[in-house]
Amino acid sequence: MIAITLPDGSVKQFNAGITPMGVAISISEGFARNVISASFNDTTIESSTPLIEDGDLILYTWRDKKGKQAFWHSSAHIMAQALEEMFPGIKLTIGPAIENGFYYDIDLADNTISEKDLKPIEDKMLEIARGKHVFTLRESSKADALEYYKKQGNQYKVALIENLEDGTITFCDHDNFTDLCRGGHIPNTGIVKAIKLMSIAGAYWRGDEKNKQLTRIYGISFPKQKELKEYLALLEEAKKRDHRKLGKELELFTFSQKVGQGLPLWLPKGAALRERLENFLKKAQKKAGYEMVISPHIGNKELYVTSGHYEKYGADSFQAIKTPNEGEEFLLKPMNCPHHCEIFNSKPWSYKDLPKRFAEFGTVYRYEQSGELHGLTRVRGFTQDDAHIFCTPDQLDRRI
Repeated sequence: MIAITLPDGSVKQFNAGITPMGVAISISEGFARNVISASFNDTTIESSTPLIEDGDLILYTWRDKKGKQAFWHSSAHIMAQALEEMFPGIKLTIGPAIENGFYYDIDLADNTISEKDLKPIEDKMLEIARGKHVFTLRESSKADALEYYKKQGNQYKVALIENLEDGTITFCDHDNFTDLCRGGHIPNTGIVKAIKLMSIAGAYWRGDEKNKQLTRIYGISFPKQKELKEYLALLEEAKKRDHRKLGKELELFTFSQKVGQGLPLWLPKGAALRERLENFLKKAQKKAGYEMVISPHIGNKELYVTSGHYEKYGADSFQAIKTPNEGEEFLLKPMNCPHHCEIFNSKPWSYKDLPKRFAEFGTVYRYEQSGELHGLTRVRGFTQDDAHIFCTPDQLDRRI
């Protein structure tokens, strides 16, 4: 017998080998009909995975975040199957669940896909879903997994497998389709009742613009058609309130290709609005004991090497600014933290002076890829309402 601990703290005894779905049925058959995923000892598993040891079990339904992740990840598999059947010769790469829905990145090879193809792909996905095909996870040796994808000529899956350890590789099968996958699926395709493919975009393999550009198809799915209709209605309402649309209509900000992508220009009305927001925040900060500081937009490269920011941002961000002095380099600051540390280090402090609270509306710069830029929410230059507190360890205990 094994002891299974449920989220409410109750412990139930079962024969070894019982599945999460079996546990769900023991609770209530009505509840079990809604279970679509599970985790055991903090590891995502299938609802059909045999449990052979004591542990903590969480059963997920559509209402749970992790339930939705399994639902949308499974939908990505369904889309991948539809794409392979409709566009022979494509190469699959990765297809994760995201915050709202899923996507799959594919190498189209000699095929082309446009917006007009999305509806036929949706129809094919629904046809597959209606087959109620069971998702089955199976283990594979590294050698067999590599051989499988080398025969397909899929260099992307080969690259993924080469970075995996033997004994940790699994495939997911449903219908006549199989894909490299770590797990986390709904019981069968029939649970997916409504699908909407949202858009097509370009995406570089592994996010590196030096690699080949792939085609990314975004989609979302639901267990009920009604929920899809409600979601699409909310999207339409959100479009009316899109900050990019309002920013243009209200003349708050603009962008210029001559200035550069991702570098917003604040227009008079926007600058006035921004000033009001900053004044409101400064008043709150001063009331909380913060002192305003100002740091430059650039700093010596060694500052960011010491802080660790160069290792994190250096290679993929704006490159160093060289000065007439040989070997001297500066960087556009990616964070305000090291600057504030140097302000604190400018003089010795007594423990009686602590805590010191420094705040700044500091502008920082990071070279986001052009495909990731999005209005004011993803830019290459932005101003942070940033602050740092320097205190003693015992002051941390008092949360001041």
